[in-house]
Amino acid sequence: MSKPFTITTAISYPNGRPHIGHAYEVIATDAVARFQRMMGRDVFFQTGTDEHGLKMAQTARGRGIEPRELADEMASYFREMNERLNISHDRFIRTSEPDHHSASQAIWQAMEANGDLYLGRYEGWYSVRDEAFYDEKELVRIGDDPVPLEDVRIVIGTSHHFRSPQGTPVEWTVEESWFFRLSAYQDRLLALYESQPDFIQPDSRRNEILRFVEGGLSDLSVSRTSFDWGVKVPGSDGHVMYVWVDALTNYLTGCGYPDDAERMARYWAEGGDITHIIGKDIVRFHTVYWPAFLMSAKLPLPKQVFGHGFLLNRGEKMSKSVGNVADPMELAERFGVDQLRYFLLSEVTFGNDGSYSAEAIVQRSNSDLGNAFGNLAQRTLSFIAKNLDGRLPAIHGHDPADSELFALLDKTIRTDMPTAFAELAPSVAIEAWLRACFACNQYIDAQAPWALRKTDAERMETVLATLYIAIAQLAVAILPVIPASATALLDHMGVPADRRSYAAIGDHWYSTLAESDFLLAAPKPLFPRLELPAEDA
Repeated sequence: MSKPFTITTAISYPNGRPHIGHAYEVIATDAVARFQRMMGRDVFFQTGTDEHGLKMAQTARGRGIEPRELADEMASYFREMNERLNISHDRFIRTSEPDHHSASQAIWQAMEANGDLYLGRYEGWYSVRDEAFYDEKELVRIGDDPVPLEDVRIVIGTSHHFRSPQGTPVEWTVEESWFFRLSAYQDRLLALYESQPDFIQPDSRRNEILRFVEGGLSDLSVSRTSFDWGVKVPGSDGHVMYVWVDALTNYLTGCGYPDDAERMARYWAEGGDITHIIGKDIVRFHTVYWPAFLMSAKLPLPKQVFGHGFLLNRGEKMSKSVGNVADPMELAERFGVDQLRYFLLSEVTFGNDGSYSAEAIVQRSNSDLGNAFGNLAQRTLSFIAKNLDGRLPAIHGHDPADSELFALLDKTIRTDMPTAFAELAPSVAIEAWLRACFACNQYIDAQAPWALRKTDAERMETVLATLYIAIAQLAVAILPVIPASATALLDHMGVPADRRSYAAIGDHWYSTLAESDFLLAAPKPLFPRLELPAEDA
């Protein structure tokens, strides 16, 4: 029995509608979750919205509504995006839900019982946009103004001289606060990184965090009194939890913490296969603060945190002020859901920054999905429907060319692609799949069943049967990436549902189908050719 597999996205901060970066993360995570299910794993896949914090309170105030009303509205947009993009999550969590408040208060009490929380006074730099506290050594000076930090700190409020490492405004904040003894966990965190080299991936993120922790850790302010939209600190009137304590705990909430011991043992166990997929800008919170909180609460740690790169619009970082923030719903409407999913997962090496444009989406969809795969399926299935009246062709013994193609497919589908997906490298899996598509196109051109129809009918049927099996295998292999299109093709081909896994599609299913009363209907184009919209031409 394989070990359960837990995978999460970061929960999205919904003070605005979802953008293409949100879609990229959840699509990539969805592909990995689908792959693991196809491998027979018991998968729990969670995503959702992070609804508390000062930024949400300020956004709501600016619109003249309550934070709860804003959270309800914005969470609905993220749910709609997931539904539209065919995201197969098992739970969409909202941090405003009662069971999440219970989980957050439970981990707080566990950390307090361990002696890691104390009441004090916070004076320091805070970025509302990042919902993050920053040490002075992390701040970036703006321009050449030589004003010293101690002069800037005289006035409480936003600094015009310094920015956070992310380039966001920071303000000098003074208020009573609970603190977490993060400094006590420096050595334990370094030991974790050494004993589990893959805990932080890719390596570039790991190296950044190592340098940060080796430079020394300060205790972390973990409560606020300047607003009340958040999880209440148990036993401390007027305090709400720092949004990252609340937000990170969402992963535990979905796994049954603190009351469902059976579910926790299944999806958040010691040594469990637990993966967080997050953006590179929040790696510190997930690989420094989060494991320290878990250690303090005496709870198991995740197996891996993977920090993916940013998605750039024609090479430029997306910004509302620049006006280049893309709506994933609009892109899906213009180009197709599966076409968008395929582009994002094939174009970008997971872990690196990547760029997208309308031209690139159209070009890759037409070349890979339309020509390499869609056209292969269209001409093969159309030929069978027309020349054999939909009867599946018989196999009259394979020759070396058939065996060579099957060997390539077997390696691609049973070894190369599963390895790549397991290593969180969807673009590598797609590259292997595309090579197999090219091999099938070379095979049909070399074997020329249209010519064999006049000279060797038995060989023609064997070639067509070989292609039918190959196309079905390719469709199963790419299911995690383009689930709707691949499923529609497999349904049209009559491939049994219990054969749609990496292992089962390589077994003997074709003869049983061919000998049944199944008839193949004439196919419709799977990926109609996309044209570049006039506004993007």
